[in-house]
Amino acid sequence: MVENNEVELSAAEAEQYDRQIRLWGLESQKRLRASKVLIIGMSGLGAEIAKNIILSGVKSVCLLDDEKLKEIDLYSQFLAPPDKIGENRAESSLQRARALNPMVDVTAETKSVEALPDVFFTTFDIVCATGLKQEQLERVNNICRDSNKKFLCGDVWGMFGYMFADLIDHEYSEEIVQHKPVKRGPDDSEKSARETVSITVKRRAIYVPLQNALSADWTKPELRSRLRRGDPSYFVMKILLRFRDEFNRNPDPAKRKADTEVIFQMRDELVKELSIPVGFISDELLTDVFGIVSGASAVLGGVIGQEVVKAVSQREPPHNNMFFFNPVKCVGFVELYGQ
Repeated sequence: MVENNEVELSAAEAEQYDRQIRLWGLESQKRLRASKVLIIGMSGLGAEIAKNIILSGVKSVCLLDDEKLKEIDLYSQFLAPPDKIGENRAESSLQRARALNPMVDVTAETKSVEALPDVFFTTFDIVCATGLKQEQLERVNNICRDSNKKFLCGDVWGMFGYMFADLIDHEYSEEIVQHKPVKRGPDDSEKSARETVSITVKRRAIYVPLQNALSADWTKPELRSRLRRGDPSYFVMKILLRFRDEFNRNPDPAKRKADTEVIFQMRDELVKELSIPVGFISDELLTDVFGIVSGASAVLGGVIGQEVVKAVSQREPPHNNMFFFNPVKCVGFVELYGQ
Protein backbone atom coordinates (compact mmCIF):
# COMPACT_ATOMS: atom_id res chain seq x y z
CA MET A 1 0.00 0.00 0.00
CA VAL A 2 1.27 3.46 -0.90
CA GLU A 3 0.67 5.98 1.87
CA ASN A 4 0.38 9.64 1.01
CA ASN A 5 2.86 10.41 3.82
CA GLU A 6 1.21 13.76 4.48
CA VAL A 7 1.94 14.80 0.90
CA GLU A 8 0.52 18.20 0.11
CA LEU A 9 -0.04 19.25 -3.48
CA SER A 10 1.33 22.62 -4.51
CA ALA A 11 -0.90 25.13 -6.27
CA ALA A 12 0.76 24.22 -9.57
CA GLU A 13 0.15 20.50 -8.95
CA ALA A 14 -3.46 21.09 -7.96
CA GLU A 15 -3.99 22.96 -11.22
CA GLN A 16 -2.11 20.36 -13.28
CA TYR A 17 -4.06 17.43 -11.81
CA ASP A 18 -7.42 19.20 -11.39
CA ARG A 19 -9.27 16.84 -13.74
CA GLN A 20 -7.84 13.76 -12.04
CA ILE A 21 -8.65 15.09 -8.56
CA ARG A 22 -12.25 15.57 -9.70
CA LEU A 23 -12.27 12.04 -11.07
CA TRP A 24 -10.81 10.02 -8.18
CA GLY A 25 -10.41 12.46 -5.30
CA LEU A 26 -7.64 14.38 -3.54
CA GLU A 27 -6.48 11.51 -1.30
CA SER A 28 -6.03 9.21 -4.28
CA GLN A 29 -4.01 11.85 -6.11
CA LYS A 30 -1.83 12.28 -3.02
CA ARG A 31 -1.11 8.55 -3.03
CA LEU A 32 -0.14 8.77 -6.68
CA ARG A 33 2.08 11.77 -5.95
CA ALA A 34 3.93 9.75 -3.30
CA SER A 35 4.52 6.63 -5.43
CA LYS A 36 7.72 5.46 -7.13
CA VAL A 37 7.34 3.28 -10.22
CA LEU A 38 9.84 1.07 -12.06
CA ILE A 39 9.19 0.20 -15.72
CA ILE A 40 11.32 -2.62 -17.13
CA GLY A 41 11.73 -2.76 -20.91
CA MET A 42 11.42 0.28 -23.15
CA SER A 43 9.86 -1.32 -26.20
CA GLY A 44 6.69 0.12 -27.71
CA LEU A 45 4.70 -1.32 -24.79
CA GLY A 46 7.10 0.12 -22.23
CA ALA A 47 6.82 3.54 -23.86
CA GLU A 48 3.01 3.43 -23.67
CA ILE A 49 3.10 2.40 -20.01
CA ALA A 50 5.62 5.14 -19.21
CA LYS A 51 3.52 7.80 -20.94
CA ASN A 52 0.36 6.90 -19.05
CA ILE A 53 2.03 6.66 -15.65
CA ILE A 54 4.04 9.86 -16.03
CA LEU A 55 0.92 11.79 -17.06
CA SER A 56 -0.96 10.45 -14.02
CA GLY A 57 1.32 12.41 -11.70
CA VAL A 58 3.37 9.89 -9.70
CA LYS A 59 6.44 10.98 -7.74
CA SER A 60 9.05 9.25 -9.88
CA VAL A 61 9.48 6.79 -12.75
CA CYS A 62 12.62 4.77 -13.48
CA LEU A 63 13.04 3.38 -17.01
CA LEU A 64 15.14 0.20 -16.96
CA ASP A 65 16.53 -1.28 -20.18
CA ASP A 66 19.96 -2.62 -21.14
CA GLU A 67 19.17 -2.98 -24.87
CA LYS A 68 20.14 -0.68 -27.73
CA LEU A 69 17.55 1.13 -29.81
CA LYS A 70 16.97 -0.60 -33.17
CA GLU A 71 15.25 0.59 -36.30
CA ILE A 72 12.38 -1.86 -35.77
CA ASP A 73 11.68 -0.22 -32.37
CA LEU A 74 10.72 3.03 -34.08
CA TYR A 75 7.50 1.50 -35.43
CA SER A 76 6.02 1.51 -31.91
CA GLN A 77 8.50 3.23 -29.55
CA PHE A 78 7.60 6.92 -29.75
CA LEU A 79 9.73 8.19 -26.83
CA ALA A 80 13.09 7.49 -28.52
CA PRO A 81 13.90 9.65 -31.59
CA PRO A 82 15.33 8.08 -34.77
CA ASP A 83 18.74 9.73 -34.31
CA LYS A 84 19.26 7.65 -31.15
CA ILE A 85 19.51 4.31 -32.97
CA GLY A 86 22.36 2.31 -31.47
CA GLU A 87 22.10 4.02 -28.09
CA ASN A 88 20.52 2.66 -24.92
CA ARG A 89 16.70 2.56 -25.17
CA ALA A 90 16.06 3.85 -21.65
CA GLU A 91 18.47 6.78 -21.93
CA SER A 92 17.19 7.59 -25.42
CA SER A 93 13.65 7.87 -24.04
CA LEU A 94 14.47 10.28 -21.21
CA GLN A 95 14.09 13.64 -22.93
CA ARG A 96 10.64 13.02 -24.37
CA ALA A 97 9.48 11.18 -21.25
CA ARG A 98 10.46 14.10 -19.01
CA ALA A 99 8.73 16.56 -21.33
CA LEU A 100 5.42 14.75 -20.77
CA ASN A 101 5.25 15.97 -17.18
CA PRO A 102 8.09 18.06 -15.69
CA MET A 103 6.64 17.48 -12.22
CA VAL A 104 7.62 13.79 -12.33
CA ASP A 105 11.22 12.73 -11.70
CA VAL A 106 12.12 10.43 -14.62
CA THR A 107 15.44 8.53 -14.56
CA ALA A 108 17.07 5.71 -16.52
CA GLU A 109 18.84 2.51 -15.46
CA THR A 110 20.95 0.76 -18.11
CA LYS A 111 21.92 -2.40 -16.24
CA SER A 112 20.23 -5.71 -16.99
CA VAL A 113 17.75 -7.27 -14.57
CA GLU A 114 20.25 -10.06 -13.84
CA ALA A 115 22.95 -7.56 -12.90
CA LEU A 116 20.81 -5.78 -10.33
CA PRO A 117 20.54 -6.97 -6.70
CA ASP A 118 17.19 -7.83 -5.14
CA VAL A 119 17.27 -4.71 -2.97
CA PHE A 120 17.12 -2.49 -6.08
CA PHE A 121 13.56 -3.60 -6.87
CA THR A 122 12.38 -3.08 -3.29
CA THR A 123 12.99 0.67 -3.51
CA PHE A 124 9.89 1.10 -5.70
CA ASP A 125 6.23 0.97 -4.73
CA ILE A 126 5.18 -0.80 -7.92
CA VAL A 127 7.11 -2.62 -10.67
CA CYS A 128 5.93 -3.06 -14.28
CA ALA A 129 7.99 -5.62 -16.22
CA THR A 130 7.98 -6.22 -19.99
CA GLY A 131 10.19 -8.19 -22.36
CA LEU A 132 11.63 -10.57 -19.74
CA LYS A 133 11.98 -14.34 -19.70
CA GLN A 134 9.62 -16.29 -17.46
CA GLU A 135 12.36 -17.02 -14.90
CA GLN A 136 13.21 -13.31 -14.69
CA LEU A 137 9.55 -12.34 -14.33
CA GLU A 138 9.08 -14.84 -11.51
CA ARG A 139 12.24 -13.63 -9.76
CA VAL A 140 11.14 -9.98 -9.79
CA ASN A 141 7.60 -10.96 -8.78
CA ASN A 142 8.88 -12.94 -5.79
CA ILE A 143 11.12 -10.06 -4.72
CA CYS A 144 8.13 -7.73 -4.84
CA ARG A 145 5.94 -10.13 -2.86
CA ASP A 146 8.59 -10.59 -0.16
CA SER A 147 8.82 -6.82 0.30
CA ASN A 148 5.06 -6.19 -0.09
CA LYS A 149 5.48 -4.27 -3.35
CA LYS A 150 2.97 -4.48 -6.18
CA PHE A 151 3.94 -6.18 -9.44
CA LEU A 152 2.55 -6.13 -12.96
CA CYS A 153 3.95 -7.58 -16.17
CA GLY A 154 2.87 -7.80 -19.77
CA ASP A 155 3.97 -8.16 -23.36
CA VAL A 156 2.89 -7.54 -26.91
CA TRP A 157 3.76 -9.87 -29.78
CA GLY A 158 2.43 -8.53 -33.07
CA MET A 159 -1.20 -7.70 -32.28
CA PHE A 160 -1.52 -10.15 -29.38
CA GLY A 161 -0.87 -9.11 -25.80
CA TYR A 162 -1.38 -9.98 -22.15
CA MET A 163 -1.08 -8.45 -18.69
CA PHE A 164 -0.65 -10.09 -15.28
CA ALA A 165 -1.12 -8.36 -11.93
CA ASP A 166 -0.02 -9.40 -8.45
CA LEU A 167 -1.20 -6.82 -5.91
CA ILE A 168 -0.79 -9.37 -3.07
CA ASP A 169 -3.44 -8.36 -0.50
CA HIS A 170 -5.08 -5.27 -1.94
CA GLU A 171 -7.64 -3.01 -0.28
CA TYR A 172 -9.59 -0.50 -2.34
CA SER A 173 -12.74 1.58 -2.31
CA GLU A 174 -15.54 1.35 -4.83
CA GLU A 175 -18.51 3.56 -5.49
CA ILE A 176 -21.75 1.68 -5.98
CA VAL A 177 -25.16 3.01 -6.95
CA GLN A 178 -28.20 2.17 -4.85
CA HIS A 179 -31.86 2.94 -5.38
CA LYS A 180 -33.78 3.99 -2.30
CA PRO A 181 -37.53 4.66 -1.97
CA VAL A 182 -38.55 8.29 -1.63
CA LYS A 183 -41.04 9.26 1.06
CA ARG A 184 -43.88 11.33 -0.34
CA GLY A 185 -46.87 13.15 1.08
CA PRO A 186 -50.20 11.41 1.74
CA ASP A 187 -51.81 12.98 -1.31
CA ASP A 188 -49.07 11.77 -3.70
CA SER A 189 -50.38 8.96 -5.88
CA GLU A 190 -46.90 7.88 -7.01
CA LYS A 191 -46.05 5.08 -4.55
CA SER A 192 -43.03 3.54 -6.28
CA ALA A 193 -40.81 6.62 -6.62
CA ARG A 194 -37.11 5.95 -5.90
CA GLU A 195 -33.97 8.05 -5.81
CA THR A 196 -30.43 7.11 -6.85
CA VAL A 197 -27.62 7.50 -4.33
CA SER A 198 -23.92 6.64 -4.52
CA ILE A 199 -22.10 5.11 -1.57
CA THR A 200 -18.44 4.18 -1.12
CA VAL A 201 -17.64 0.67 0.10
CA LYS A 202 -14.33 -0.87 1.13
CA ARG A 203 -13.30 -4.09 -0.57
CA ARG A 204 -10.37 -6.50 -0.59
CA ALA A 205 -8.76 -8.62 -3.33
CA ILE A 206 -6.26 -11.45 -2.82
CA TYR A 207 -3.74 -12.21 -5.58
CA VAL A 208 -1.45 -15.12 -6.41
CA PRO A 209 2.14 -14.97 -7.72
CA LEU A 210 2.91 -15.29 -11.42
CA GLN A 211 4.33 -18.78 -10.93
CA ASN A 212 0.91 -20.01 -9.77
CA ALA A 213 -0.90 -18.37 -12.67
CA LEU A 214 1.46 -19.87 -15.27
CA SER A 215 1.24 -23.36 -13.77
CA ALA A 216 -2.55 -23.56 -13.61
CA ASP A 217 -3.82 -27.15 -13.34
CA TRP A 218 -5.89 -27.78 -16.46
CA THR A 219 -7.14 -31.10 -15.14
CA LYS A 220 -9.46 -29.19 -12.78
CA PRO A 221 -13.08 -29.12 -13.99
CA GLU A 222 -13.41 -25.36 -13.48
CA LEU A 223 -10.51 -24.75 -15.88
CA ARG A 224 -11.55 -27.43 -18.37
CA SER A 225 -14.92 -25.71 -18.60
CA ARG A 226 -13.18 -22.59 -19.94
CA LEU A 227 -12.17 -24.50 -23.05
CA ARG A 228 -15.82 -24.46 -24.09
CA ARG A 229 -15.65 -20.66 -24.33
CA GLY A 230 -13.23 -21.11 -27.19
CA ASP A 231 -10.53 -18.52 -26.41
CA PRO A 232 -6.94 -19.86 -26.44
CA SER A 233 -5.18 -16.62 -25.39
CA TYR A 234 -3.74 -18.09 -22.18
CA PHE A 235 -2.04 -20.85 -24.17
CA VAL A 236 -0.78 -18.43 -26.83
CA MET A 237 0.92 -16.47 -24.03
CA LYS A 238 2.55 -19.64 -22.70
CA ILE A 239 3.81 -20.59 -26.18
CA LEU A 240 5.36 -17.16 -26.78
CA LEU A 241 6.99 -17.06 -23.34
CA ARG A 242 8.40 -20.52 -24.04
CA PHE A 243 9.75 -19.30 -27.40
CA ARG A 244 11.51 -16.38 -25.69
CA ASP A 245 12.95 -18.65 -23.00
CA GLU A 246 14.34 -21.10 -25.56
CA PHE A 247 15.72 -18.66 -28.15
CA ASN A 248 16.43 -15.61 -25.97
CA ARG A 249 14.41 -13.42 -28.34
CA ASN A 250 10.92 -12.82 -29.68
CA PRO A 251 9.65 -14.16 -33.03
CA ASP A 252 11.56 -12.27 -35.72
CA PRO A 253 9.79 -10.85 -38.80
CA ALA A 254 12.99 -11.52 -40.78
CA LYS A 255 12.68 -15.22 -39.87
CA ARG A 256 8.93 -15.47 -40.19
CA LYS A 257 8.76 -18.83 -41.97
CA ALA A 258 11.22 -20.66 -39.71
CA ASP A 259 9.88 -19.09 -36.51
CA THR A 260 6.30 -19.87 -37.47
CA GLU A 261 7.20 -23.55 -37.85
CA VAL A 262 8.83 -23.52 -34.42
CA ILE A 263 5.78 -21.83 -32.88
CA PHE A 264 3.45 -24.41 -34.44
CA GLN A 265 5.64 -27.19 -33.08
CA MET A 266 5.55 -25.66 -29.60
CA ARG A 267 1.77 -25.36 -29.94
CA ASP A 268 1.46 -29.06 -30.78
CA GLU A 269 3.66 -29.98 -27.82
CA LEU A 270 1.58 -27.87 -25.45
CA VAL A 271 -1.66 -29.38 -26.78
CA LYS A 272 -0.38 -32.87 -25.88
CA GLU A 273 1.12 -31.73 -22.59
CA LEU A 274 -2.11 -30.17 -21.29
CA SER A 275 -4.57 -32.43 -23.17
CA ILE A 276 -6.06 -29.48 -25.05
CA PRO A 277 -8.43 -30.30 -27.94
CA VAL A 278 -6.63 -30.42 -31.28
CA GLY A 279 -7.36 -27.27 -33.27
CA PHE A 280 -8.24 -25.22 -30.19
CA ILE A 281 -5.20 -22.96 -30.70
CA SER A 282 -5.65 -21.85 -34.30
CA ASP A 283 -2.88 -21.15 -36.80
CA GLU A 284 -4.41 -17.72 -37.44
CA LEU A 285 -3.69 -16.46 -33.93
CA LEU A 286 -0.09 -17.71 -34.02
CA THR A 287 0.89 -16.18 -37.35
CA ASP A 288 0.39 -12.56 -36.30
CA VAL A 289 2.87 -12.47 -33.40
CA PHE A 290 5.84 -10.81 -35.13
CA GLY A 291 7.20 -7.42 -34.15
CA ILE A 292 5.20 -5.03 -31.97
CA VAL A 293 2.19 -3.33 -33.52
CA SER A 294 1.69 0.15 -32.08
CA GLY A 295 -2.09 -0.24 -31.83
CA ALA A 296 -1.77 -3.31 -29.64
CA SER A 297 0.85 -1.53 -27.52
CA ALA A 298 -1.61 1.32 -27.01
CA VAL A 299 -4.30 -1.09 -25.83
CA LEU A 300 -2.07 -3.02 -23.42
CA GLY A 301 -0.22 0.10 -22.30
CA GLY A 302 -3.53 1.77 -21.55
CA VAL A 303 -4.73 -1.22 -19.52
CA ILE A 304 -1.48 -1.55 -17.54
CA GLY A 305 -1.29 2.19 -16.92
CA GLN A 306 -4.90 2.15 -15.72
CA GLU A 307 -4.19 -0.77 -13.38
CA VAL A 308 -1.15 1.00 -11.91
CA VAL A 309 -3.26 4.08 -11.19
CA LYS A 310 -6.03 1.97 -9.61
CA ALA A 311 -3.54 -0.02 -7.53
CA VAL A 312 -1.72 3.04 -6.20
CA SER A 313 -4.76 5.26 -5.70
CA GLN A 314 -6.75 2.37 -4.15
CA ARG A 315 -9.80 3.38 -6.15
CA GLU A 316 -12.07 1.07 -8.16
CA PRO A 317 -11.80 -2.74 -8.63
CA PRO A 318 -8.47 -3.82 -10.16
CA HIS A 319 -8.13 -6.63 -12.69
CA ASN A 320 -7.51 -9.97 -10.98
CA ASN A 321 -5.33 -11.32 -12.35
CA MET A 322 -4.82 -11.59 -16.16
CA PHE A 323 -5.93 -9.49 -19.11
CA PHE A 324 -5.67 -10.71 -22.71
CA PHE A 325 -6.13 -8.97 -26.03
CA ASN A 326 -7.15 -11.38 -28.79
CA PRO A 327 -6.61 -9.66 -32.18
CA VAL A 328 -8.53 -12.28 -34.15
CA LYS A 329 -11.70 -11.59 -32.18
CA CYS A 330 -10.64 -7.98 -31.53
CA VAL A 331 -11.61 -8.31 -27.89
CA GLY A 332 -9.96 -7.85 -24.51
CA PHE A 333 -11.03 -9.76 -21.41
CA VAL A 334 -10.01 -10.54 -17.82
CA GLU A 335 -9.61 -14.02 -16.36
CA LEU A 336 -8.36 -15.38 -13.03
CA TYR A 337 -5.70 -18.11 -12.98
CA GLY A 338 -3.79 -19.90 -10.24
CA GLN A 339 -6.37 -20.00 -7.47
